Amino acid sequence: MKLSQFKFDLPQESVALYPHSFERPIVNEDGSKGLIRVTRRDEAKLMVLHRTTGEIEMFQKNAKGKPVKGKYLDFRNVIDYFDEGDTFILNDTKVFPARLYGTKEKTDAKIEVFILRELNEETHLWDVLVEPARKIRIGNKLFFDEVGTMVAEVYDNTTSRGRSLRFLYDCSHEQFKKDLFALGETPLPTYILNGRPADPSMEGMHVRSHATPDDMENFQCIFAKNIGAVTAPASGLHFTREMMKRMEIKGINTAFITLHCGLGNFSAIEVEDLTKHKMDSEQMIISKEACDIVNKTKQAGHHVCAVGTSVTKATETAVGTDGLLKEYDGWTNKFIFPPYDFGLADSMIANFYHPESTLLMNTAAFGGYENVMQCYQLAIENDYKFGCFGDSLLIVD
Repeated sequence: MKLSQFKFDLPQESVALYPHSFERPIVNEDGSKGLIRVTRRDEAKLMVLHRTTGEIEMFQKNAKGKPVKGKYLDFRNVIDYFDEGDTFILNDTKVFPARLYGTKEKTDAKIEVFILRELNEETHLWDVLVEPARKIRIGNKLFFDEVGTMVAEVYDNTTSRGRSLRFLYDCSHEQFKKDLFALGETPLPTYILNGRPADPSMEGMHVRSHATPDDMENFQCIFAKNIGAVTAPASGLHFTREMMKRMEIKGINTAFITLHCGLGNFSAIEVEDLTKHKMDSEQMIISKEACDIVNKTKQAGHHVCAVGTSVTKATETAVGTDGLLKEYDGWTNKFIFPPYDFGLADSMIANFYHPESTLLMNTAAFGGYENVMQCYQLAIENDYKFGCFGDSLLIVD
């Protein structure tokens, strides 16, 4: 397929800048009335696509089974489409505070540093992106705190924006990472920070706003466990402890895999022919325990639901020709776009993603191009929200 086939007009107001929330009235200590904003990640809107028939559901049904216009399905309704013995595959990667702000020696120029991955534990060498890149050359030193204890030297140029940074910090590896992460902030996507109200302190920076203290919790799945992601597996953000408990009571299984989501998910595709696009590699681990749960489900004839494009990417990397999931510990650069025959999951949960994104292409491959693009048109018309904090799409047979 062609890149242009995934282009559509996305209104700015359709992009979610915060997780799903609502205002609740409260009575203050002085007796006055006020409002408090409450986040309810599992109450985001849900759309359901039956990929075999092309049927699309958006609304709750009344006692007679008729859709009630204006009363939208929400994410909690996902459970209604699954039964005892079915399995959800979830990505338990954990986001670390990857965005740092430093100053360049001598000039005191503000520099944004986005740390991607650690290259060498002993020398504290990291692969990073810098903005503005034109100001950062090999040998430059960057300072990340007021007392000058966290200092990094530019070790190498890797890409136009990429650099290798060696942190000049004399302590144990564990203490170094603790101190480094304490200086970082939640790595929200640029489109979120640039869409929020501007912060005067960010003048001249790559982004216009800081992440808030609440963002570290909101941009993390409740089941996040293994540190290594620089962006959250967005579809997993909708799950709450209450919903996980309801799944357990209903007898729905959960299998956890790890794929450390990277910035490649937001990289612009620069070729019209999608077969020529190369994805960045991401580290992934699939354990024997996860394989046993998923394969037992498949062999018993139950449904397997992949939660998010990161999960379909991982499972399609590790599925065997027999349709069963295999253990895996390595990297994947798998790029899924239509047409594609999936070998493992028969259902999928996705968010609504940006135009021309690899995440949209992955979703369209699973649900069918025409079906998914129709869902996206309906989503815009019905004020569904797009992006990491956006609403959800369940694709079933």
